[in-house]
Amino acid sequence: MSLHSVSVAGVVVREDGRVLVIKRADNGAWEAPGGVLELDERPEEGACREVLEETGIKVETERLTGVYKNMKRGVVALVFRCRPVGGRERTSDESVDVRWFTREEVESYMVEAYAVRVLDALDAKGAQVRAHDGRQLLSWPIV
Repeated sequence: MSLHSVSVAGVVVREDGRVLVIKRADNGAWEAPGGVLELDERPEEGACREVLEETGIKVETERLTGVYKNMKRGVVALVFRCRPVGGRERTSDESVDVRWFTREEVESYMVEAYAVRVLDALDAKGAQVRAHDGRQLLSWPIV
C-alpha cells in the first residue's frame, strides 16, 4: 500500500494581474504559498490558512484551478485561485521573501512544476490535472 499526502496552495491574483509568491526558507525556491492540508479542514480553508501563515495576506478562494501530483514524493496538491481581501505582506518561518510577480517573472524565476500552477490559475481553462517530478512536468502515461 502506498501513502499519499494532500497539500493545498493559493494563487493569489491582484487586480493588476500580479501574483503573490514566496521564496521558501527550506530550499530557496519561488512558489505559490501552500502546505499540508489539516485533517479537520476543507481544502479551501486550508489554502486560505496557508497563504495567511506564509505571507500575511488574507484571501478568499475563487475556484479550484488544478490538481498536481509529485510522483517522487506522493504529494497531491489542490491549487486554488484566490483574491486578496486584507493583510500586509510579511515573511514567516517558511518564507524568506514575499513578492508580487508578473507572469513573466513567474516564467523566469520558478521551476516548471510550480510555475505551471500559477499559469494554470491565470488562464481560465478550467481545472487542470498534472503530474511532475518536483521540477518538471511529466507526460501521461507515466512508465
